[in-house]
This record gives sequence, structure tokens and C-alpha cells, in this order.
Amino acid sequence: MGKILIVDDEEKLRSLMARIIGLEGFEVLQAGDIKSAQKKLEQQEVDVLLCDVKLPDGNGVEFSKSVKEKFPLVEIILLTAYGNIPDGVQAIKNGAFDYITKADDNNKIIPLLYRAMEKVTLAKRVQQLEKQLSKKYSFESILGHSKNIQAAIELAKKVAVTDTAVLLTGETGTGKEVFAQATHHASARNNKTFVAINCAAISKDLMESEMFGHKAGAFTGAVKDTRGFMEEANNGTLFLDEIGEMPLDLQAKLLRVLESGELIKVGETKPVKINIRLITATNRDLQKEIEAGNFRQDLFYRIAVFQIALPSLRERVMDIEELANHFAKIVAAKTTKKVQPLSKELLEVLKQQPWNGNIRELKNVIERAVILMTGEEVAIEDLPAAFQQPAAKNGKQLSAFDLASAEKIHIQKVLNYTNGNKTETAKLLNIALTTLYRKLEEYKL
Repeated sequence: MGKILIVDDEEKLRSLMARIIGLEGFEVLQAGDIKSAQKKLEQQEVDVLLCDVKLPDGNGVEFSKSVKEKFPLVEIILLTAYGNIPDGVQAIKNGAFDYITKADDNNKIIPLLYRAMEKVTLAKRVQQLEKQLSKKYSFESILGHSKNIQAAIELAKKVAVTDTAVLLTGETGTGKEVFAQATHHASARNNKTFVAINCAAISKDLMESEMFGHKAGAFTGAVKDTRGFMEEANNGTLFLDEIGEMPLDLQAKLLRVLESGELIKVGETKPVKINIRLITATNRDLQKEIEAGNFRQDLFYRIAVFQIALPSLRERVMDIEELANHFAKIVAAKTTKKVQPLSKELLEVLKQQPWNGNIRELKNVIERAVILMTGEEVAIEDLPAAFQQPAAKNGKQLSAFDLASAEKIHIQKVLNYTNGNKTETAKLLNIALTTLYRKLEEYKL
């Protein structure tokens, strides 16, 4: 039911209240003064504090302020023999749940306790959800121990505590939004809104109004003033995924917002002040896009103050085992199946794949395999057909005795050993880096 601490120097009255409250199913603690009450608060998790205003070693109204500062989830009901308005006002200002006279105890105290407990229960639930959310989006939730991914995490941790604009680069499916979320939750804005937009998923005709908002009557169908994504992210973080897909005219408007801290809605003339932390991401080479005239150079300098390159799955092969087993457990839990750790043979097959879709592709492959598996172990036969066929060269299947096949397997093993470091791989193979890249392309590694 909950734990109640009664603080009153009148022992008989305190004991009577304890019996009445105990009959309601609450666990009751007692204290005769502020000093002993403080000890009980520190030793046990109290939900509601019933406290007399006049105590031998202090004032209950002042005590309530210090209690709320140290134990913000504790609700306080102050009791007094002679109520007065100034004390009541100050008690509420100090965070007390209510302030009542002792003459009203019999009529008010039990209903008040239930209402206070409801508030405590809700506050604890919110706190629990916040902790779960923080854990879900923390850097600790990013799996992998390879040097490449750990280096990216360390960079993100360092920039997270600032308001610096961050540009995340990397292939599709490398986890750019996961990094953006973790960066936001590790920042001082973590209790504010995180708004994520995929610039490639919004049509060019709608992007301006979706991004900046619009005024009623600005265009057909605009029946009311609408806040855009940027205004929704005010005081929080705005994540623009695939920013390389943003049209040039909107790039100019975004640049103006970043420079001035103001936005103008579609159909409006009066600017709106905003304060956002911007994180962007792209799988394109923005320098090439600038040369091709598809991306503004001045905007690039604004968004790329701090760049973090996320490694492809091919560059962090040693993480495949951890990632694959993690995804298998998640899918198994959703499908009420039991799954054993993936076998070495199956993991070896996974490690030799090109993974052009990176982590997203791996997750989908594992999900399919767990759904198809019989028993508790994922078999190689549960993987897509393409994973079960040996690689082809010039239209012919490579056999285990084929020199090219042996070369491909050897290169893949060395890549695994170096965690995808191509320069180190070339040195160990005693070949030129250009030769290695040619063979990687040839063997689709």
C-alpha cells in the first residue's frame, strides 16, 4: 500500500493516528521530532510524511522544504492545532501536498493519504519510465567492442555535452539515428524534445511547411496555424536524417534559421525565436554534392562543425556475433520462442557476407532466421538462399578447391582479424592497398 511517516511530539495522538492509518493497510513509521524523522527518511523509503507544524526542534513548514529538496518524491501533509493562512501558503510553496488542522483529521486524513499515495505512485512510475528511456537511448545501449565503433562512441560522448552541431556520416543502416538519440540523451537537453526527420521521406512540396510550419490560409488546406518540426524541437534537439536530400531552396532557409535563431512560417511575416541543437546525418559524400551543385557549401560548414564517421558492418566484423545474438534474443522474446546462442558455423557464414545494408540488414536476416527455425537453434538453412551459396566468379561457382575461392576466404579471415582495417589487412597480406581494394570488389567483400 505504501509507507507513512508520522512526525508528532504528542505520543498518544501519534499512536492513535498510527493505528487508524495502519488499519487501512499502510505501513506506519513514527517519530517525535525532526531529528529522528530525518534519520528514518534516510534509512527507509517513505512515501508520505504526516508532520506536525510545531515540533520540539523545529518548524514543520520549514522542515517540509528540506524534505522536498532531498526526497522530491515524498508527499507531505502538514498538521497544525491552530491553522493560519500565511503558514498554509508557505507550506504549499515549500512543496507540501496539503495543510490541515488536527480537528479535521478524522474527516480528511485518510482520503488525503490515498490521494497523496496516488501522486507518489504516478511520480515513481514516471521516474521508472524515464530511467528505462534513458537506458534505451544511452551510449551503453550501442552494441559492439570493435575499435571502430568504440572510437565513434567516444567522439559522440565528448561532443554530447556541448551544443555543437554534429554531422553523422556512414552507409545506410549503420545506426546514425541511434547515435543521434544517444547524443541527445547525454546532453543538457535530455529532458526536452528530440525530433527526428528523414528528409528523403517527405515530398519536396510538403517539406517547407512540415519543417517550418505554416499560417492558416497560407495554401489550400491550411485551415489553422501549425507548428513545424523545428518549432516542436525548440529548446531540444532536431535530427535531420539524409540531409543531402534536402532541396537547395530549403537549404538556404535552414541556413538562415541556424544563423539568426529565428524561423518564419509559410505565409507568415513575423519571425519566431527558436533554440535548437542540430544533429544531421547523411550516407552521401557532401563534398562531392557541393562540387556537383547539389548542396550549399556555407550550410555544410554550419552543420559539419563536428563530424563522426560511423563504420560499416564490414569494418567491425568482430561485432557481428554480439549483434546477431542480441537480435536473435529480441525476436525470440517477441515470438515466445527459445533460442540458443548462434553456432560458430553460422556465425562464420554471417561474417563472410558483404552486408551492404549493414546492421539493419543483419537484424532483418536474423529475424527471418529465428521465425523459420525449428527447435531452439538457428541453422544455416534458415538463412536466405543467397547466404548458403558459394560466391560466383565469371558465372561459375567457386569450389573449395578453386584458387580464387581460397584467396577470398583467406582475405576475409585477415579482414576479420584486423576488424575491417584495410590498411593493416594489406600489410599482413603483403600486397598493395590498391590491390586489396580491387580484390574486395572482385570478391564482393
